[in-house]
Amino acid sequence: MPATDFSPAEYADRLARTRAAMATRGIDTLIVADPSNMAWLTGYDGWSFYVPQAVILHASGSPLWWGRTQDKPGAAQTTYLPPEALFDWPEDHVQHPDHHPYDALVTLLREQGWTTHLGVEMDNYYYSAAAHRILETAFGRDTIADATGLVNWQRAIKSPAELALMTKAGQLSAHMHATLRAGFREGRAKHELVAEVQAAGVAGLPGLAGDYPAIAPIAPSGREASASHITWNDRPLTRDEATYFEISGCYHRYHCPVSRTLFLGTPPDDIRRAETAVLRAIEDAFAAARPGTTCEEVAACVYDSFARAGYVKGNRTGYPIGLSYPPDWGERTMSLRPGDITPLEENMTFHLMPGLWTPDWGLAITESFVITPEGGKPLADIPRDLVVVAP
Repeated sequence: MPATDFSPAEYADRLARTRAAMATRGIDTLIVADPSNMAWLTGYDGWSFYVPQAVILHASGSPLWWGRTQDKPGAAQTTYLPPEALFDWPEDHVQHPDHHPYDALVTLLREQGWTTHLGVEMDNYYYSAAAHRILETAFGRDTIADATGLVNWQRAIKSPAELALMTKAGQLSAHMHATLRAGFREGRAKHELVAEVQAAGVAGLPGLAGDYPAIAPIAPSGREASASHITWNDRPLTRDEATYFEISGCYHRYHCPVSRTLFLGTPPDDIRRAETAVLRAIEDAFAAARPGTTCEEVAACVYDSFARAGYVKGNRTGYPIGLSYPPDWGERTMSLRPGDITPLEENMTFHLMPGLWTPDWGLAITESFVITPEGGKPLADIPRDLVVVAP
């Protein structure tokens, strides 16, 4: 995600909002290990999150990028940071049994004089127990606060520039689903179809190149689809089975995930009944998804539609999306579910997930959308109905 996607004023606003949240929590120095948050704050983009790296934000001054020596040129190319704000740890620390990169981070923090009131993203895929132990040993447990989600919450309301990127991701999602519908036929090996859909997402459209999404395609069929996160296999597509595909276009790291369900043959009554409930749930949720409505009020539209059709949904039905890296395109803040009374605000973006999973089949028709004063607005234009293909 090139830093040129956003203006200096937008980055300055992001830093100001993050620093205000830091001050509220009594944090002077924030260590940001989540690559999505690193990118949002500085523009940094690279497949380097398998080793320790961070953006370090103090109460004043420029953020610092800190990472592996081999990745420092990437930071120079993708961030707006000046050369003096880029720091690296020694290459011989890569997966070394006796040296850890966070030993070098301790040295850097001491050199900067940033050794008190630290904040770290404790519950995060990219921050390890070993890293935390090293910081606690160096600075003391009482010096370190849990800043999980601090930056994520600042990302909830999308800027016009971000919404433009998500709209382009939606165009890629629509292209991928069109490729899927055209290639879905009895007897075709599923991995071949998935390969074609993935290729479409990367090749993109004229003037619109795709990026790799944060989640691999989800594509279960028949009883496989009773499990919500199975990817694909080489089994041929078979008649009298529903297959749902959860896929996303990705443009400059911004996502627009969309699920659709396809059926070979004549769908049975229970799947048609579920389809009707899901389509009604989407319309009701979009009508409710206005500024001031709470997350649980939008979710209630889904659960109520399912209940009228005789189905019970036991999991959440949506989450915020935007900029992300593997293994997840969710922002890990709000959830569309009972008990989440977070009020919605204009230009928040969500993946609405009114999926149904039974012991024998699964059906998912989902939408990524933005909150507007008129209600939820889809970010991609893709036909919603169950796709029925004659064998």
